[in-house]
Amino acid sequence: MFTTLKNFLLRNRYKIAVFALMVLASAVCVFLVAARIAYSDSVRYTNLVWNLFLAWIPFVLAYLAWTFSWRKWMLYFVLPLTAFMWLIFFPNAPYILTDLQHLAIQSTSAPLWYDVIVMVWFSWTGLLLGLVSLYLMHDIIQRTFGRWLGWVFVFTVSGLGSFGVYLGRFVRFNSWDILNAPGEIAMTILGLAVDPSKRLVAFTILFAVFYAFVYLALYSFAHMTQERPTSKEIL
Repeated sequence: MFTTLKNFLLRNRYKIAVFALMVLASAVCVFLVAARIAYSDSVRYTNLVWNLFLAWIPFVLAYLAWTFSWRKWMLYFVLPLTAFMWLIFFPNAPYILTDLQHLAIQSTSAPLWYDVIVMVWFSWTGLLLGLVSLYLMHDIIQRTFGRWLGWVFVFTVSGLGSFGVYLGRFVRFNSWDILNAPGEIAMTILGLAVDPSKRLVAFTILFAVFYAFVYLALYSFAHMTQERPTSKEIL
């Protein structure tokens, strides 16, 4: 029993570590907000806890999709629905980055430096949850359809996700609105596509480039140690 558990932990140590770190980071975020409430009697930033919960949804869906992808019958029957739900909720993860704008509203209920720390913790945790989920989905596409389509997927999702963040921040749509009011969303998107504003174009492009850049950087870091020098290079 102990040997089986030990082998399981060793085989899955990095997946377990990622999950544990995300749980720990989320717990720290909740603690920081709770401490702020206790200090100031203000409920400001409590909405960040809900946003962080939404950021966990694409993370969980991506892990389920990645797990399903190793079974061929699930790859074609269960995975498409899971991947669709993941794409709908994916913008919730990077969306937390836009909450940084709340720092522009001055508050005397807590020190500014504390609010900065709170926002950085939430933004970084949400960003990582989104990046890890994208990494898992990237691996599925790459294994199934090839390397090039895998990267096309990454850049496409970065653009779509950025547009989704715009819809959430400025148009005030939620992810579940695509299920509750698909017609309204379709008409809104059509209107934005026909007559896009400068803010829409600038925000979507800049945010997509930023997100893709961060993903590429972390992807490179994760694979850097795989480029080990050969014996001839060492000599």
